[in-house]
Amino acid sequence: MPLRHILLAVMVTAVWGFNFVVIRLGLGTVPPLLLAALRFVVASLPVFFLPRPKVPLWRMLAIGMTLFVGQFAFLFPAMKLGMPPGLASVTLQSQAFFTILIASIVLRERPKPRQIGGALVAGAGLLTIASTVGGDFTTIGLVLTIASAISWASGNILMRGAGKVDTLPMIIWLCLIPPLPLFGLSLIFEGWPAIVTAFADANLVSVASVLYIAIPTTIFGFAVWGFLLKHHPASTVAPFSLMVPLFGTVSSWAVLGETFSPLRVLGMALILIGLGTIVLPLPGFLRRAPAA
Repeated sequence: MPLRHILLAVMVTAVWGFNFVVIRLGLGTVPPLLLAALRFVVASLPVFFLPRPKVPLWRMLAIGMTLFVGQFAFLFPAMKLGMPPGLASVTLQSQAFFTILIASIVLRERPKPRQIGGALVAGAGLLTIASTVGGDFTTIGLVLTIASAISWASGNILMRGAGKVDTLPMIIWLCLIPPLPLFGLSLIFEGWPAIVTAFADANLVSVASVLYIAIPTTIFGFAVWGFLLKHHPASTVAPFSLMVPLFGTVSSWAVLGETFSPLRVLGMALILIGLGTIVLPLPGFLRRAPAA
């Protein structure tokens, strides 16, 4: 991979990692479900310039409801109800663990020993993080974040069934699905007065938060990610995603002053080691061992 493409990959993961800080800032002025809905309203605007993916409507709806509606209907409230941004950026990556689990159940895929080992290590990391509930970190925040990861994993399985499609058009067209369900959920759980107040009291922080999580995070991020996947094997591009929680934790510490106890650091390290075991390529001598 040429240096300019490496820099692009690092830039995208930095944008995605800092996104957790921006979400936290946005939640200070906008209710979580409304914030998620507004994100997709803005992110769907390029749909007028992109062709519709050749994917059945039922699958598009199923992917949109899991990958976007379910994921963010759980994640944004989780961060409002006591899931620190840095911790959320790592815990959410457990979606890789749940993707393997769901694929083994639904698709009857037999996980490889390396995937099983990595998943067990990541699971141990989740349990370690769960043991640190208290203070700024709540049980409901953790449960909702894990539910978000499971919804993301379900969307991954459905996305695989869509076949080979261009990443950016697929993502933008999927962005048409969440606004109405999320607005409906916001109306039910947050109430019309809270929605009206959020618009009436909109300020630079709330507007900038919506624009950031819609444009750099969604449109720019997936455009670049799709570009990289077109030019390089997925096995080369995917490992860069491990930098998202790194940027998430560092930016949360630098901007919001989030602190991490030794147990939380251990839990996050175990999750990242487990995910690295799953997605990083084996060293050459290990790949040759079976043949030898």
